[in-house]
Amino acid sequence: MTSILAIEDDETTAKEIVSELSRRGFQVTWVADGREGLVRAVSGEFDAITLDRMLPEVDGLTIVSVMRNAGIDIPVLMISALTDVDERVRGLRAGGDDYLTKPFASEEMAARLEVLLRRTRAQPRQTVLSVRDLEMDLVTRQVRRGGREIALLPTEFKLLEFMLRNSGQVLTRTMIFEAIWGYHFDPGTNLIDVHLGRLRRKVDAAGQPPLIRTIRGSGYAINAAS
Repeated sequence: MTSILAIEDDETTAKEIVSELSRRGFQVTWVADGREGLVRAVSGEFDAITLDRMLPEVDGLTIVSVMRNAGIDIPVLMISALTDVDERVRGLRAGGDDYLTKPFASEEMAARLEVLLRRTRAQPRQTVLSVRDLEMDLVTRQVRRGGREIALLPTEFKLLEFMLRNSGQVLTRTMIFEAIWGYHFDPGTNLIDVHLGRLRRKVDAAGQPPLIRTIRGSGYAINAAS
């Protein structure tokens, strides 16, 4: 069954979304605030998301931005009372696939979501990520570098996947923290340093040229240049 996450703080609107999508055979999970919504959105357990633009705790733009930065490409239908063209553009540029303004007809909402799902299913999904001699198979969850198999713990795998999906970009500590752990960065924690240190020792072992770089004062990056 197709699973939908509805992130909506207005109970009346949420009930309308849940009722219409459930009537059409979808399995719908409703979350009423942005913080929990962000955690569920990056979990990878849903086929699509309806996302309110303005939410308590964490807003819709932040949620969809973190998803896209983490390489999560499931379709997102943004729903908002903000009708200004600039706001719609902001939502789409942040990573939303479609934008529906309130008030809306529930039939149109469902139809737009179904179109996004069909479009996504028609596109082949990327199953292998690679940079230089490092290759990650997302299906078998095997990682190799130059023929050497690298055993990664689940968090290390998720962290490397995020970096590979964003190769060539500088990833700030905040971006990494929100993408991997799903909540706002605490500057007092060394969690990122610990996991990146372990990952770097595994990926850049055996005297191979370093792939994971620290960008002083900015963040981290995968060195994609040969």
